[in-house]
Amino acid sequence: MTSEPTTPTTTGGTTWTQSTGETTGARTLPPFRADHVGSLLRPAALKQAREDHAAGRIEASELKAAEDEAVRDVVALQREAGLRGATDGEFRRQSWHMDFIYSLGGINKVQDENLRVQFHNADGDIEFAPPSAHVDSKLHLESTIFADAFTFLRETVSEGVTPKLTIPSPSMVHYRGGRAAIDESVYPDMESFWTDLTDAYAAQVRGVYDLGCRYLQLDDTSLAYLNDPEQRRHVAEIGGDPEHQHETYIANINRALADRPADLRVTTHMCRGNFASSWVASGGYDFVAEALFGGLEVDGFFLEFDDERSGGFEPLRFVPKGKQVVLGLVTSKRPELESKDALKRRIEEASRYVDIDQLSLSPQCGFSSTLEGNNLTIDDQKAKLGLIVETAEEVWGGA
Repeated sequence: MTSEPTTPTTTGGTTWTQSTGETTGARTLPPFRADHVGSLLRPAALKQAREDHAAGRIEASELKAAEDEAVRDVVALQREAGLRGATDGEFRRQSWHMDFIYSLGGINKVQDENLRVQFHNADGDIEFAPPSAHVDSKLHLESTIFADAFTFLRETVSEGVTPKLTIPSPSMVHYRGGRAAIDESVYPDMESFWTDLTDAYAAQVRGVYDLGCRYLQLDDTSLAYLNDPEQRRHVAEIGGDPEHQHETYIANINRALADRPADLRVTTHMCRGNFASSWVASGGYDFVAEALFGGLEVDGFFLEFDDERSGGFEPLRFVPKGKQVVLGLVTSKRPELESKDALKRRIEEASRYVDIDQLSLSPQCGFSSTLEGNNLTIDDQKAKLGLIVETAEEVWGGA
């Protein structure tokens, strides 16, 4: 049925019925009306424990104990903020993606000074060559990645709170290095590379589902980066197809998810880079929008919309019924707290292009995509999560 009204209310929420049978207030399935991307700021004690372990001052068991304590605390923080889903803050990782990628069979960690990245912020640029990945043998999944971390999270969350696992999308194994990062003696053609990679991901999906995961997120910066002409030039320079690479990525994500269980909710998060409050790319979602929103077989899209770098909401016109859009209107890069009224106005603006039934609210990215974290405090982070919950309650009638 058609939902009315088409703009958000600010006085107790809406009462019409979605085609799924849910009220337009609190969602019982993720992504929730108030949600967040995944990573959260590491407490000082955890950072110190990781440093001590790297220096050989404490044993692995002591680091794990520090991680366990920090995860319990951050789960409590999310519960106190009023969120219906929870992550472990990615507290057991150095970075949002490379810990996972290095755990795939067939991939080795390398240092390639030619693969430099440049992040931007209000004070200038940060350029460096972080470790990267090289495919040296056949890709495979040796065991379910992050299995122990997810199990601990599942056992820690309160009843009624859904644990979410975040992992990098298959695209992230390919994007930065392209064909040059894949040994041609192992994969003389790219089709066999994608077959093995998507098979490994399909096995990972089955593995986390068997552990009780019902909310899985694939983080994918590439699908946002490719909107930026500078990034498309980079793709061309390393031998890729800048006009169609996003279509290849979408097709292979779909292959990886094709046999997922019906009750596993899958979202993807797309931003333009996040490191120490800095970013890499700019540009709206226009270049990828039609193929992405119409073709990617996920249940929801976490989208970055916190400033002018992200473009306008017009690309949301390609989002079909049945898909959820989580508007990343609250920045995780700066401590200043957004205006609730301004958030409501932006939600209303987005609802001109996709039905408000299909909208939710979140930060635009994680607060700590890497160990270092963004330039704000844990109290700032908590205030932003609370603001998201309060705004969602007022717009949709319950977070």
